[in-house]
Amino acid sequence: MANGKLDSKINILVVGGGGREHALCWKIAQSRFAGKIYCAPGNGGTAQDERITNVNLSSDDFAGLSEFASNNQVDFVVIGPDNPLADGIVDYMQARGLTVFGPKKEAAKLEWSKAHSKQFMLQHQIPTARFSVVTDFESAREFVRQNEWARVIKADGLALGKGVFVCNSESEAVEALTAIFKEGRFGDAGSTVVIEEKLIGEELSLLLLIDGKCVMPLSACQDHKRRFDGDKGPNTGGMGAYSPVRLFEKHKNEINALVIKPIEEALRNGSLEFRGILFAGILVGVPAANQSEQASDPSPFVLEFNARFGDPETQALMPRLKSDLLALLWAGANGTLDAERIEWLDQAAVCVVLSGEKYPESSSKGKEIEVGTLPPHSFLFHAGTKLLDGKLVTNGGRVLALTALGESIEQARENAYKAIKQVKFADMDCRSDIALREVGQCLST
Repeated sequence: MANGKLDSKINILVVGGGGREHALCWKIAQSRFAGKIYCAPGNGGTAQDERITNVNLSSDDFAGLSEFASNNQVDFVVIGPDNPLADGIVDYMQARGLTVFGPKKEAAKLEWSKAHSKQFMLQHQIPTARFSVVTDFESAREFVRQNEWARVIKADGLALGKGVFVCNSESEAVEALTAIFKEGRFGDAGSTVVIEEKLIGEELSLLLLIDGKCVMPLSACQDHKRRFDGDKGPNTGGMGAYSPVRLFEKHKNEINALVIKPIEEALRNGSLEFRGILFAGILVGVPAANQSEQASDPSPFVLEFNARFGDPETQALMPRLKSDLLALLWAGANGTLDAERIEWLDQAAVCVVLSGEKYPESSSKGKEIEVGTLPPHSFLFHAGTKLLDGKLVTNGGRVLALTALGESIEQARENAYKAIKQVKFADMDCRSDIALREVGQCLST
């Protein structure tokens, strides 16, 4: 590879088995540099794609994955999920001579410790909600009692996107603390809690491709975390997403100055060592306590950092990406991102997650999935699926993600819900309002 740039075909192993990994494999397969593509463990969707070979290895089997990569001439490993990153899979594989896309364990701490992440934001003057870090129930309960602004409760560690409680009262906050400390709902992830000020506004997801020196922002997305229409119900791993986002375009200069520039400076001065995807969850709004007097002047706050591609943001982004994903990931892993450009289709994308009816409380298992002929410019990414005796069946909470393109968000949304009619399984459910707020904003201007 001349100057760290791809100039010939390479073999790739994508680690993970969700919708994000299916979307990454699907896009990587379109690269002229893609040789053999393996996915471990993969799912029913990757199993059905003749360009991809599933490997029956768990994402936490570092030794097995590394041995497989060495024995099968894998040139490049792409890590999808958060847990293996938090457990040091990149450190482990690099020590065995493998080229890996993803941050090392210490860099991934921006995701696996919310307390560390908040301290990083404070140190680098990245705007975020005021907060306190506590390690026991009594101290936490007293802090909530004494501070009326303290209404967001977060388990410090990884919790599958379900460890955040946005509360409306002191009693709700105490219930959340009870679930974390007393009931141990999140295990070791809840041994420390971050208590934050509640912010009011609109969220967006911004993924940053980083090669240790350069930061390349991807197109912005908006995720829908709550389970039910109208942003009601419990937090989930994400029920849908769309891209691009008008909110980002409106506040692009502020976000660049207040979020991206400080990260670039941290890379330059050595206070951050990071290669991979840094996902910034941003809220454009105001502190809840100031809502009445400042509602006309919202500004960006960083809610959290993740250290990997988002899910379902990836399923919304990949069909819009015009550039060669494999070349970008390779550059990110090898420190040559400054020689690359990223291009996007002018079209919009809307992604709707099809889940089991009882998600997130329980998963859907063994229900046969029927997929008819999808309309043009629509794509079905698998998450909780598997092949059983040659039949495609459900095997998880979030089962599928259907993404459609369109000339506008409104058209992409119409196309997505039209395409969903071609997919059936017994307990299928989805939100009916993905991107609806964006459509309303577009029609009103």
